[in-house]
Amino acid sequence: MERPVNYSDLSRRTGDIFRRLNRLTDGPMTRKKLVILVLVLVFFILYLGPTILNSLFSGEGSLASSQTVCHRNFINPFQDALSQYDAYLRLESAATLSSLSHNYVPYVGNGLIGMALEHDSYLNIKHGRTLSLPVYYHPLYIIDDYDMKESTLVDYKKGIVHRFQCSNSGIKVSYQYYAHRTIPSLFVQEILVSNPLNVAKTLHMTVPRLSDWPTSVKQTIKLHQGVDSKEYEVVTGMISLPDSDNVIAVSVVSRKLSNKVQVEARDGLDLMILTTVQYSRPIKKADYAKQKDLVEKKAIAEMEKVIALTNDQAAVRTLRDNHARVWEGLWDTGFYISDSKAEGVINGDRINATIYAIMSQVRSFEHETHIKPATKSELLRTLTYSEGCYGGYSTLDAFNLWKPLNSLQNLNNVASIWMLTLEKQGCHNLLRAGASGVNQAMILSFGSLRFSNQHLEYNIHPSKLHRDFLFRRVNYGNMTHVNISVILQEDNKAAIFVALDRSDKTYYACDAGCLDSAVQLGPYRKYFPVKLTEPLTSILYITADKQHMEDLKHAIHVHEVVEAPPHESHVIALHKHGHSLGGLNPLFWVSIILLIVMFHLFLCRIIMNEFCDSSTNVSYKRLYNKA
Repeated sequence: MERPVNYSDLSRRTGDIFRRLNRLTDGPMTRKKLVILVLVLVFFILYLGPTILNSLFSGEGSLASSQTVCHRNFINPFQDALSQYDAYLRLESAATLSSLSHNYVPYVGNGLIGMALEHDSYLNIKHGRTLSLPVYYHPLYIIDDYDMKESTLVDYKKGIVHRFQCSNSGIKVSYQYYAHRTIPSLFVQEILVSNPLNVAKTLHMTVPRLSDWPTSVKQTIKLHQGVDSKEYEVVTGMISLPDSDNVIAVSVVSRKLSNKVQVEARDGLDLMILTTVQYSRPIKKADYAKQKDLVEKKAIAEMEKVIALTNDQAAVRTLRDNHARVWEGLWDTGFYISDSKAEGVINGDRINATIYAIMSQVRSFEHETHIKPATKSELLRTLTYSEGCYGGYSTLDAFNLWKPLNSLQNLNNVASIWMLTLEKQGCHNLLRAGASGVNQAMILSFGSLRFSNQHLEYNIHPSKLHRDFLFRRVNYGNMTHVNISVILQEDNKAAIFVALDRSDKTYYACDAGCLDSAVQLGPYRKYFPVKLTEPLTSILYITADKQHMEDLKHAIHVHEVVEAPPHESHVIALHKHGHSLGGLNPLFWVSIILLIVMFHLFLCRIIMNEFCDSSTNVSYKRLYNKA
């Protein structure tokens, strides 16, 4: 049976609480009241302040503008890619979303042409190891109304840069840019304008222009597109090579449009602008006239072929899908590293941005439409020969390779030093195979994985394994993919797991020193402890030749093999939390220290009061006795 609620008793207790609170506020401000007030204020500032500020300034609150909502709607389909670092978001003006922004320049490239996607960007062509020779033709069409707010998103997996523009009036514009992988001379701009208003809108648009190309010559031609003919602009000229008397003949063909577009009420406008670029090898100035005509004819002929391939929306989608499919295939071999909050370390966002930038500088020869079957077969054979790659220490520790990608010049410099490093560290054969080989070489370099004399070895010091790693689908020959995982266990020791994604023969593995029996690999992960040897050797060996692995036991010559010690807790805490104090917020520890200090001050105060009171009482007692 439930006990009845005594409302009079509850009312009396509530009254007592309010009376005590009133007594605290009445009278003069004592030290005790001041300390309590300070503690309450500190609590609110440290713990409730950030929550209140986030609720006030969050884009989800009442302060969110229509432009912010518009941008969120554009970005939502990419949330998974952003969280996995498969895409990168750069916000130009949406302040409430600035926490998602990174400082990498948006870029497209396919090894023949490349371009940073800024508002006034120009084309770049191959010079040396990178796309670093500027052609001062600015090909972008951009809606340029004054109230447009925009953001840019790079989809690494598909090799497409998206730009989103939103206006307060409701006009929305989306762009897609890509340097085509199977047709390397082609640069594509797709623009979709949406007008939800009840009135037609005329929008101003930035159109292509020339800046610093004095030798260029313009002409306008008409090319047939279905039953109609459209105007195209042809620009041809020479580009001088730095530190050389040679020049390059360059020709650019692009669709010609007005600088104003009209979008009808409650309607949309879909534009597709194609640009083809052809250029010669370095030539003498005396040979320019002949090469000029050749590259111009090639650029026009290439444009005519592409126009024939894009005669309807289904064909346009096929063109885009063919490009995206090649990029997705390039990422089959990949690398994962757990996030670290330690200062100055390399995380997945920087790694994927750098891989994308480097692969954009290199052609994907085996996927290009004009490559002959015999040449393609030769390229695929080159991809299977990785002997000697990679010969240095882990590139994750080479900070010169991870400089900022916040400008086109910095991106080109980083790409150049990466290509030089891989070439000089034994990966020159893979580099000749194009973008697939470059990606493979980069993944090998992250872990200092090396193909050497009939085996693959993982050559890294155990002390470096204080984060989780995954080397995904590393090519071993033509028909085998190896997955190597390094996982930090609960006891702070790292463990290695190896599995075959697919294989054409039987493969074996052994840990450092190869003193234990060889373990046969398969589709399920096999465990290998991380061992430390004296002298230092690789921590893992993989081969298809079992006898070769047995011979390694006698060829490595180690005289001490022990299991690698666990990593120190403060090192793990530094990566997990950004500081060595554990998982709690540093403000929590500051608060605890303040409370301890204040407690001891109070304790000292009480002791002093008791001492002073007792001394006073003794003095009074002596005076009283004398009297």
